[in-house]
Amino acid sequence: SVNIVAFGNERDGFSEDSQQPSLIWSYLGRSALISQIDSSFSASYVGNQIFTEYQACVFGNVRLVVHDCPVWDIFDSDWYTSYRLIGGADIIVIKYSVNDKTSFQELKDSYVPMVKKALNHCSVPVIISAIGARKNGVPCTCPLCTSDRRSCVTTSEGVQLAKELGATYLELHTLNDFYIQKYFGGVLEYFMIQSLNQKSSEKMKKRKKTQKCHRVQPPQLEQPEKMPILKGEASHYNADLHNLLCCCQCADVAFYPEDFSTAVEAHKIILCSVSHLFMLLFGVKSLSNTHDASIVQLAQSLFVVEAGDPFPSSPHGVPPPCVLPVRVVVKDSVFCSCLPDILHFIYSGAFQWEQLEEDIKKKLKDPDKTELVLEKVKCILKTPGKLNTVKDCKSHQIKQLNNTSLRLFFNTPVLADVIFKIQGAMVPAHRAVLVARCEVMAAMFNGNYLEANSILVPVYGVSKDTFLSFLEYLYTDSCCPVSILQAMSLLICAEMYQVMRLQHICELYIITQLQSMPSRELASTSLSIVSLLKKAK
Repeated sequence: SVNIVAFGNERDGFSEDSQQPSLIWSYLGRSALISQIDSSFSASYVGNQIFTEYQACVFGNVRLVVHDCPVWDIFDSDWYTSYRLIGGADIIVIKYSVNDKTSFQELKDSYVPMVKKALNHCSVPVIISAIGARKNGVPCTCPLCTSDRRSCVTTSEGVQLAKELGATYLELHTLNDFYIQKYFGGVLEYFMIQSLNQKSSEKMKKRKKTQKCHRVQPPQLEQPEKMPILKGEASHYNADLHNLLCCCQCADVAFYPEDFSTAVEAHKIILCSVSHLFMLLFGVKSLSNTHDASIVQLAQSLFVVEAGDPFPSSPHGVPPPCVLPVRVVVKDSVFCSCLPDILHFIYSGAFQWEQLEEDIKKKLKDPDKTELVLEKVKCILKTPGKLNTVKDCKSHQIKQLNNTSLRLFFNTPVLADVIFKIQGAMVPAHRAVLVARCEVMAAMFNGNYLEANSILVPVYGVSKDTFLSFLEYLYTDSCCPVSILQAMSLLICAEMYQVMRLQHICELYIITQLQSMPSRELASTSLSIVSLLKKAK
């Protein structure tokens, strides 16, 4: 079976045609693959319709269950049902009208974070459908009409929302046969097939596992090489950053106790991405911009940055790679003894607060000292101006090192220690992130190459926009191409730097788009099938 959950309303609220069929009902009614459709309604305790459940058959004998939730209030009124629906979904569809900016803004601000939390890092495909033809027309010049301007949701806003969710973005200008069956239906049916293949594979593995102990195993003969099957690769973002701490490459800060007996190395870019205290300590933020006295007080009482020689002058405004790490003295000896465990906790993604508690308890063997150290860790990782509850603090209450943390430093000169020169433009970056996320760059910056001791690194063979998209993936672990041509360029760049997961993402995007694109639309584009075939080989 395949379970689909659809959220949102495709009507703009001002349309005179209130009887217009929904996107889901239109697809089920028009698709040649769907048969034996049955529907039922579910209501909340106040009698309002929460969702419509459709049951049908697809691909002949596959059971299809669709829950269509036209109102987002289900997340407010019935939290359990909404999370249960998402938890059991194989595909999620999010719909909105391009002519209802207010509803889109509410969706983006209030409900998308809830969907992301409910998904909880599950690899469920999400389709965002922007429905309708924009009705902006010629804007009125009257000052009283300024509130009506830009009432439509732009394509870039929809693409940005898709990027946040890692979703496929579709624009359906009208609910006719072309957009419903060929465009929306093609993408939806592709994800249905992917879901069925995955379930079939899991079922086969389970069956083989149960049969393994009940039959005599044949000899393991060498099998002929098979073509690899394209499938999603799990993210290793947190593991990459944790390995960076273990290998200590590109470390630019060293923590010492007051007697300088030992040193613990780390990276300013990682520490500043999760902590406003470290931003203050390393000059990313000033005292006037830190609106939290507890953070300022802890920074001054716990750490001292040693005043050394200033960085040698550089025409590009970044320190050369040969500069020694900044030395930071930790005044609290108990906290300093726990610093390696705290850094491992930060670099691993800050998902293991309970594990950190256990490690510090075992090391200190003193409940009072343990509580003081943990309280300081919470203050280091807290958001300025927000209360920091000490009791019952769990992993999800601590600011996490994730793909939104390093985004703050993407394509900015703050803490940058390398500059890429590409097509005459300068793109600042951070060696620690590049080394952690890309093995080719790790070899380039740490081996006997010219780039290892250079601030300015020229880049050839790719465009500036493509290279920026590549760097954005390294920093954020997300990628959302807007066209097949852009995805192809990014695929070539990912192959050049041997980032396999990004290659797979681009391949999957290209295949999905080509399979869902009708032949007439494909013929009207500038795509060359021969060129695509050559690049695929």
